[in-house]
Amino acid sequence: MTAENILELRNVWKTYVMGGKPVHALRGISLAVVQGDFLAIQGPSGSGKSTAMNIVGCLDVPTKGAVFLDGKDTGKMGESELAVVRGKKIGFVFQKFNLIPTLSALQNVMLPLVFQGVPEEKRKNVAEKLLYNVGLGERLHHLPNELSGGQQQRVAIARALVCNPNIILADEPTGNLDSHTGHQIIDELVKLNVLGKTIILVTHEPQLAAHAKKLAYLEDGRIVKAKGL
Repeated sequence: MTAENILELRNVWKTYVMGGKPVHALRGISLAVVQGDFLAIQGPSGSGKSTAMNIVGCLDVPTKGAVFLDGKDTGKMGESELAVVRGKKIGFVFQKFNLIPTLSALQNVMLPLVFQGVPEEKRKNVAEKLLYNVGLGERLHHLPNELSGGQQQRVAIARALVCNPNIILADEPTGNLDSHTGHQIIDELVKLNVLGKTIILVTHEPQLAAHAKKLAYLEDGRIVKAKGL
């Protein structure tokens, strides 16, 4: 483990039992991510991308192997410690936006800071700044159903950034968007990477993966093609 690796997977396997038989979703995945990387995890449906995302995001644990985040073995953490790690070190952007429909854009972005115990005035200031940064300064008090798909995804990006995480994990972030809007969202992620954020993009689309500096291409739970790893 080198000091500069903020995330490392070592020979990670994930096995499920279905119908009494083992099914290997991941088969010995190893990769390392340093601060400022832009990594794309690409592959067809059923290749293990979603499982890899869950492992990388500390939403699941490997059956075998180890995951290190900032040098710490996540397999030795309890669920409460993992929840803190997810809240502070990883920002999530999902295909379906996952915004709370009864909360405004501003309130959605502020929400993660509530769980971090940040005072309300600071929560509001940080959230407002991020929404202005993603071009939604005029939409602070709009509900999700009053925003376009692209605007909702920008809210989701602002929410992912609100705790100032080391890593932004984007799972098929353009999957529910038209191609033009999708390119705008990818441009936002590229911009964040230029500013120093570490981006991990999970996608099945080669044209999106092409924006990344590093690539792990999965088939049948294995990395069969890599760039920069």
